[in-house]
Amino acid sequence: MQTEYIKLSTKGNCDIIDITSDLQSIVEKKNIEDGILFISVIGSTAGLTTMEHEPGLVKDLKNIFEELLPYRDDYAHNFTWSDDNGHSHLRSSFIKTSIFISVTKSKLDLGTWQQLVLIDFDTRPRDRKLVVKIID
Repeated sequence: MQTEYIKLSTKGNCDIIDITSDLQSIVEKKNIEDGILFISVIGSTAGLTTMEHEPGLVKDLKNIFEELLPYRDDYAHNFTWSDDNGHSHLRSSFIKTSIFISVTKSKLDLGTWQQLVLIDFDTRPRDRKLVVKIID
């Protein structure tokens, strides 16, 4: 098993960043013909998923998060830590902080309109670190 890292700066507040090219670069750098990438974001206020990363869906996804788990000051977490990011932790729990992607013939196994994205749910800009475990 090999390990690589991706470091990103985010804007917070549901910032959605396409990390597909970062992952494909790792595949090429490590000469992975067939294998699996396990990607994990360090932290409990971010998530990883796939989507078609285009402006309309980015806006739709942000709106859905605001409808399902809106920013509010009355989350118990906020009282516990005198914080304002209870919704960020809840959103991360729903999306999850890790994802697997397979690699075939040195390409990520993704659909034509499918990208891997990092979503930063925290209420402020963050420096994020993703761990990429490579099994080939």
